[in-house]
Amino acid sequence: MSRAARRQRVPVALLVPAGLGLAFLVLPLVGLLARAPWTTLPGRLTEPGVLTALRLSLVTATAATLLCVALGVPLAWLLARVRFPGRRLVRALVTVPLVLPPVVGGVALLMVFGRRGLVGSWLDETFGVTLPFTTAGVVLAQAFVAMPFLVVAVEGALRGADPRYEEAAATLGAGRFATFARVTLPLVAPGVAAGAVLCWARALGEFGATITFAGNYPGRTQTMPLAVYLALETDPQAAIVLSLILLVVSVAILAALRDRWVGVT
Repeated sequence: MSRAARRQRVPVALLVPAGLGLAFLVLPLVGLLARAPWTTLPGRLTEPGVLTALRLSLVTATAATLLCVALGVPLAWLLARVRFPGRRLVRALVTVPLVLPPVVGGVALLMVFGRRGLVGSWLDETFGVTLPFTTAGVVLAQAFVAMPFLVVAVEGALRGADPRYEEAAATLGAGRFATFARVTLPLVAPGVAAGAVLCWARALGEFGATITFAGNYPGRTQTMPLAVYLALETDPQAAIVLSLILLVVSVAILAALRDRWVGVT
């Protein structure tokens, strides 16, 4: 038997659990597609509640992504390029929302930005700004859970970029900011784009922190995941339609990022 043939043989002991794992992940999606109201789908997609939730989700996810890019790219640069005491601790804190239960994140946001929170009380008394249970609160909750995806992606891109270009720019007299804007950012633009797309997708699907910090008010804070949760009790068909939209978006994101996964062709 040739070496290539031996390499292609898959042990049954691995093939069976691999097949079960694939079925476990795919069957729920098949069930969603099988129960979808295909005959009434066009009409349901134009229902006011669906369109309102979809519009709000797109707007807030985009705003959250812009906020994450504005804050997360400099943070990723700091972690990748600057050595300072406690950098490992800072990196760990940045990635905490990846493993933190979203509901806990929502409670934490209330403790900081609520009317009696550490920052929220000052915002309320000084500027009359209240963030909880507002559309701005949705953006804040989405940005909190999504920013680590951007930071991790951009930091990885920065670590993989050749620093000699930045050194050459510094040698020619460019300052730190000019080097960052004209040399570093173009070098890591694909990583920033991939991180922003992942960040947007995570923000679009956020549920726990949003419902805890911003509530579930139609037209103001009810995003698509929250609308799915509410529709399950009153209109399961509408819940399936909203779930299909999120599924299509997720598949589109993965297809767009297929070349960014290491070792995947």
